[in-house]
Amino acid sequence: MIKTLSKSVREYKVASILSPVFVSFEVILECLLPFVIKNLMGAIKNENGIILWQWEWTSWDSLSIGQYALILILMSLASLACGALAGAFCAKASAGFAKNLRKDMYYKIQDFSFENIDKFSTSSLVTRMTTDVTNVQMAYMMIIRTAIRSPLMMIFSAIMAFVMGGNLAWIFVGVMFPLAAILLFIMIKTLPLFRKLFKKYDNLNESIQENVKGIRVVKSYVREDYEKKKFDKAATDLQIDFTKAERILAWNNPVMQFFFYGVLSAVLFVGSYLILERIPVGFGATLNSESISQLIVYGMQILMSLMMFSMIFAMVTMSIESARRICEVLQEESTLKSPENPVTEVKDGSVDFEDVSFKYSAAAEKNVLEDIDLHIKSGETIGIIGGTGSSKTSLVNLISRLYDVTSGTVKVGGVDVKKYDIECLRNNVAVVLQKNELFSGSVKDNLRWGDPNATDEELVEACKLAQADEFVRSFPDGYDTHIEQGGTNVSGGQKQRLCIARALLKKPKILILDDSTSAVDTQTDALIRKAFREYIPSTTKIIIAQRTSSVEDADRIIIMDNGRIDAVGTHSELLGSNEIYTEVYNTQNKGGKAVSSLSEMDVEGGEEDAR
Repeated sequence: MIKTLSKSVREYKVASILSPVFVSFEVILECLLPFVIKNLMGAIKNENGIILWQWEWTSWDSLSIGQYALILILMSLASLACGALAGAFCAKASAGFAKNLRKDMYYKIQDFSFENIDKFSTSSLVTRMTTDVTNVQMAYMMIIRTAIRSPLMMIFSAIMAFVMGGNLAWIFVGVMFPLAAILLFIMIKTLPLFRKLFKKYDNLNESIQENVKGIRVVKSYVREDYEKKKFDKAATDLQIDFTKAERILAWNNPVMQFFFYGVLSAVLFVGSYLILERIPVGFGATLNSESISQLIVYGMQILMSLMMFSMIFAMVTMSIESARRICEVLQEESTLKSPENPVTEVKDGSVDFEDVSFKYSAAAEKNVLEDIDLHIKSGETIGIIGGTGSSKTSLVNLISRLYDVTSGTVKVGGVDVKKYDIECLRNNVAVVLQKNELFSGSVKDNLRWGDPNATDEELVEACKLAQADEFVRSFPDGYDTHIEQGGTNVSGGQKQRLCIARALLKKPKILILDDSTSAVDTQTDALIRKAFREYIPSTTKIIIAQRTSSVEDADRIIIMDNGRIDAVGTHSELLGSNEIYTEVYNTQNKGGKAVSSLSEMDVEGGEEDAR
């Protein structure tokens, strides 16, 4: 885990090293300050009288009050400077580390297959890139500064305590072991709770995500109260577990306070007794009022260091589970990879399914697709119709290798899709998904997802084929019109046509339209199909549709039923001979003859969008 996370430090290694270096200097100076103060107090009690200032320096014992004051000021300023530099480098390193972690996770997720995304879930990935990274950032900040400062402060303070107090300093050393055992016990008890806690964060984010994305549905069905209760339940579950974990962690402070004041009392009691009885304390130390006052200072530094350690334990305890969840993403390998010597050219747009079966999860009991044998010639127009859940989308997802088949083979251009370079394959298979997505930016920016180097003339040509040019030009800024995130400022039909134009710019050998004309009227749908037939005749076109009118003029129509191919044929062949197709056709044309083919309709009319 540490090895995986450390790869994200990269250019912030120098800052990560300089922070503990300056912390070390800061600690050394802070530990020397009480020693200088002890000598200052000795100078004040000098039997020869108090010397306020003298220019010459002979030994520590002969320094004046002014010289001690100057030394203390310089040491304090140097300690302050080291502390400030340590803090600056620490902030830079931790913030940069968090930036790189998010960047590495984002880039990793971009390479994930749909199977990988399904494994983690969207809400969980969002939590890992936000809350989990923040926890790890805070832990890293404490590790490169506080976690270095605390042990150094304990070590140097303990050394100076032995120098000043001799055997009396064993009181400080002895208390470290039971205190460390208690802190370790607290960490072991809270770690499982935090592991459970982050799963609740995922549930909370999922609830928010669903509500934001489906806000129109929630309001349409007046389900606000239900969704509020659902969110309250997720938030309450999170609160209960977090409170339980925090209650255990809260023991850190009273335990530290108990040991702190206990040790302070012991030092004062035992130290006073040793001074009054003039008992030697060993280690060459001379115990007196000056040394015991500074010994208390060193004792406070030791125990404060232990208290900081407890804070580190609390933060690290929280971040261990976050770090594990981040590493899960960074260590996850995409289930879809290009082979070592991939095929980098797609010969044509032919598609072959050879005894294909498929299921989304290896643990699933039933196949989504089963016994699929289908051969599509390059340039053919294929329509696919079937009921909801008949696996139409699952079938076409295998062509561009969004998923891998469970058994059998899918070939494009006569070559198994697993042998292609994935980027090459997907550049030749354009998919307009069932759920259309536009991104924030201009119309041109969205269209150039299909071809970043497309000229303005090519953009216009693609929009004309997709019947989008007319409404785009009607916008005040034309092709420079800003599209909001998700395309919320255009209608459903406009969004679909822009997505079709974007796919056409790829100049693909295979074009898949997954119910992507459902929000346009039948007249516009017919115009789009006519443009396909006339301007891209060599491109294989696979059209998934709910309306029979969208596939009537296809070369062949595939009827899907419960993950199997029920029938294949032309409109005239299937009408009357296939029960599913006949039922769908009659249902959609009940009450009068449907105007569907281009020969029966006037294609010069206007366009109406279904919002």
